[in-house]
Amino acid sequence: MTAVEDYIYTLEGRQRELMLYLHGHLVNALNLEDKLRYKIPFYFRKSWICYLNPIQKEAIEIAFLRGNELSNEQGILDSKGRKQVSGIVFTKPSEIPLRALTEILQEAILLDDMVPYGSKRKKN
Repeated sequence: MTAVEDYIYTLEGRQRELMLYLHGHLVNALNLEDKLRYKIPFYFRKSWICYLNPIQKEAIEIAFLRGNELSNEQGILDSKGRKQVSGIVFTKPSEIPLRALTEILQEAILLDDMVPYGSKRKKN
């Protein structure tokens, strides 16, 4: 078992169910690497693509680190006032629009492959 899977099994109820479902899709279907960072699961190829954040008591947010660069043609990404990160909150696996989510993930992977991530911070 990986450190991410160990972490997922510390969660309870719906959060564990959601996290297992999303983790399986990210790792198995999309071949993303997983690492535990900042005490939550992050997924990457060349750079970080997304992370799974347990929020509230029964919800998980899948957040895209370069969400501001994604097209959001599906209209389901929400920046919640964040400048760079956009995400989607789920409360049960049956509400996950897998086709739309996979399109967003494929766009994020393509962006990671084609446009190297660079810090937007101004250098002094």
